Amino acid sequence: MMSIPLLFTFVSCNPFAPELDESSGESLSLLSDQKNTDGVFQNLKYAYTFRDTTIYGQLLDGNFTFLYPDYDRGGADISWGRDEEMRTTDGLFRNVQRLDLIWNNIVDQSFNQDSTAVSISRGFNLTVTYSASSIDRVDGYASLQLIRKGSEDPWMIVRWHDDSNH
Repeated sequence: MMSIPLLFTFVSCNPFAPELDESSGESLSLLSDQKNTDGVFQNLKYAYTFRDTTIYGQLLDGNFTFLYPDYDRGGADISWGRDEEMRTTDGLFRNVQRLDLIWNNIVDQSFNQDSTAVSISRGFNLTVTYSASSIDRVDGYASLQLIRKGSEDPWMIVRWHDDSNH
């Protein structure tokens, strides 16, 4: 028969639900700091990898616009706002098994005079896995306009122009 003190030891210590270790005093996060532009791209990759619309939505400014060329209409740009972008992205995230986003080199970058806006164009590769037998690869360039209120505020995406092969 197990002694009472030993029984309480087993009851109070659940190896399948250990307590959170807060001893370091430092919060570890998979997300990057959006106070630098690279953090925005890292967080976009995170949002796609984990198909996380909450993180994705935190990257978009309230006045966000997405644009892409419609090659069936001679390359004229099609655009939509933040609400439609969130619905579209949510549908993508829900209907795929996996998304692999790779950001390539920055091909152009320009800041405004007071560093509260920046335009960044860079290449990307996106692999969209719907199932083991259905995989799409998208390659292209994304031109993003980022804004922030001040130098200590996070960058937000206000405009995304997608120029990809898809």
